[in-house]
This record gives sequence, C-alpha cells and structure tokens, in this order.
Amino acid sequence: MTVRRIVTPWASAALVLTALFSAGCAGDKDNDAGPAARSPSATPHGYVEGAQEAAEQQSRLLLNDPDSGNSRVLDLITGKVHKTAQVKGAVRLGTDGRFGYLHASGGTHVLDSGAWMVDHGDHVHYYSAAVRDVGELPVDSRAQVRSDAVVTAVTDGGGRTVLYDRSKLEKGRSESFRTLPGTYTGAVVPYEEHLLAFADEGGTTELVVLDREGERVASPDVECEEPRGDAVTRRGVILGCAGGALLVRARGGAFTAEEIPNGRDVPAKERATAFRHRPGSDTLTAPAGDDAVWVLDVAERTWTRVETGPVVAANTAGEGSPLLVLENDGSLHGYDIATGKQTARTKPLLTGGKRAGADGSAPVIEVDRSRAYVNDPDGKKVFEIDYNDGLRIARSFDLDVEPVLMVETGR
Repeated sequence: MTVRRIVTPWASAALVLTALFSAGCAGDKDNDAGPAARSPSATPHGYVEGAQEAAEQQSRLLLNDPDSGNSRVLDLITGKVHKTAQVKGAVRLGTDGRFGYLHASGGTHVLDSGAWMVDHGDHVHYYSAAVRDVGELPVDSRAQVRSDAVVTAVTDGGGRTVLYDRSKLEKGRSESFRTLPGTYTGAVVPYEEHLLAFADEGGTTELVVLDREGERVASPDVECEEPRGDAVTRRGVILGCAGGALLVRARGGAFTAEEIPNGRDVPAKERATAFRHRPGSDTLTAPAGDDAVWVLDVAERTWTRVETGPVVAANTAGEGSPLLVLENDGSLHGYDIATGKQTARTKPLLTGGKRAGADGSAPVIEVDRSRAYVNDPDGKKVFEIDYNDGLRIARSFDLDVEPVLMVETGR
C-alpha cells in the first residue's frame, strides 16, 4: 500500500479589522475545577501511552446503520473492519478527529475510533490504538459536540453546555467537570483555551468569549443574525450568519472578529448553514439551496457560488483541488472552483440513486489530503476516490452493514 504522508502548512497572518481585546486564561483553583488549561503544544512529544506512532495518517471510517443499530470501524490502512456496540436510531454522526458521536433520542454514544493526529504546527504526529466504546452522554439527539485538545463541550437542545475532560475520554471515561452558567444558541466551540458562544441578550444574539470557568471575558462588537454552522480552520473559527460568516481568531493573547459578508441577498433556504471541509484546510463548502454549492475561501475572505446539479453532498480538499459534489444522479462530479466548470464525473456510485432517511440523512463525502470517501448505504459499500486523478475509483470496500452514517477520523 502506498504510504501517504502529510505536511502541515503554516497558517499565514491576515489583517483583522474589528473587535480587538485582551483576555487572560484563568487557572484552576482546586482539584474539582477540571483540567488545567493547556495548549496542543503541551502534548507529550512523540510517545503516547497505549498507542502506536506511525509515519502516515491512520485514517479510519466510522459507520452506522440507524435501523439495525449496527456500527463498524473501517481501517483504511489495513482494510480491516471492527465491530462496535449497537446504536439504534442515530440521527447524526459527528467527529472531532478521534471520537465519533452518535446522536440518538436516548443519548449520544461516544466511540473512540483509535486513530488521531497531534499537530505541532511545523510537523504532525499520527497515532493508532484499539477501537473502544466510551459510553453515553446524557443529552438528546439535538446535542452538538465540539472539542479541542483539552475539553469537549456538549451543548444540548436547550442551550445548556457541559464540559468534559478530554483526557478522561481518551482513557475510556465520560466524566463531566463543569456545567456552564446560562444557555447558548448553537454549539459552544472550544478555541485557544477559551470558549466561543452565542448568548441570547434580550432578544438579540451576541458573540461572547468565555474562559474555561464559563466566565465572560469579552463580547466582540460584531453582528451575526441567525447564527448557524461553525468550522475550525488554520486561520481561526468560522461562524455562519444570515449575512455570511464571522472569522474569529486569537493572536498574542488578543482575539479578533471579522465579518465575511457574502455580498448579496441570499434566501433563507440558500444560505450556508453547515460547513464541510478537509481538516486543516481553509476552504469550506456548504449547499446553496438544491442546485448549487457555496465555497468560502477563508484566506481570501471570498464566497463563490458554484452552480451544479441537484446536490446530495459536497466537499473539497482546498488548495487548488476540485469541488466534489455528489449529485442525485448517483455520480460524484468534480468542478473547478474558479470557473465553475465541471472537470470530471464518476459512474453512478449510489445504488438506487439518492438514499435519504426519514430524518433527512444522506450519503456524505469525507476528504483527506489525497483521497475522498463516499458511502453507498443501499449497496453496502464505501468508495475511495482519487480526486487528483480525474475522480478515479481507487478502491471499494464491501461491508456487512448499510453505512447510512459515516465520518472519517485520524486526520
């Protein structure tokens, strides 16, 4: 098998126009206060107990069939499939790069995929370990989970947020250590030893920055109507708004917030509300209604609308790679982002065309630095696509379950 090495680029500095403020990081005062704040650079260099370090990305796919509850982990290096605990009725499957979060009405099941990376900026470490079921988080199916190297923030459907010690999750224990005061709109996003959130202030939604104690340290003076959707990039955190997006960054102990307007009146059904991208990339995608895709270039602060066929899923690796769009003809299409022209197309990958469940679940496109993955639930397959070679089908994996839900870890 060809070894795929990843070289992580430096994030370049960019001009920020608004909302500059300084914020200190509060230390913990007692043993019950939770994990001490630490940055990814404090992660032990090299050796990790219970894991094997590798020279290549240790990618794995987490798969689930909500009807049967069958879950699998597909190791993309070895091709082996691991069985995991049954989780019936899942409506969503999310990931933070290592853990999978299966959201069902009775709770959110946490699965340790056993594959992750540690990014030191100028180099990356890749690790693999055994697949492990961690357990249940006591939240409903509307819960949103966001993580960094230290904490995992779990926000339920009512806006209540509980913080979990990520180091405990890594040891197979789901132990919360703090409930944040108040409620918040959308996901609470851990970022640079702080938490980004939208608070409802007298009928208006306000962006706030919290320390890990849940205390507000700043409120950037920016507007974001109807916040929905978020993504962490090399250049900062993108937060979706009705008029475009906000880019929030931290530099030298100060945070900044910058508006990236989409420059046009966008109907509600065509606005970007859920971003997809390759982890580490600064190019984001989101459906723009039924027949187009938004591409947000964070580095250039630009939105591009690419007209496509009817969209089932979209993604891109960024950095000059094609926009990948799974359309309702069952084929994967490649588009040049700059020109909007279609550049390639596969044979139909989806058995019976689009597969959508009662909850609206549909196949997805997962992307890493050299391959893309498309799940075909009815055909019980996953396709590996070389998007740098005219969308060539590099491999296909036959499964014993219907992979309705899918995410990639280890990136």
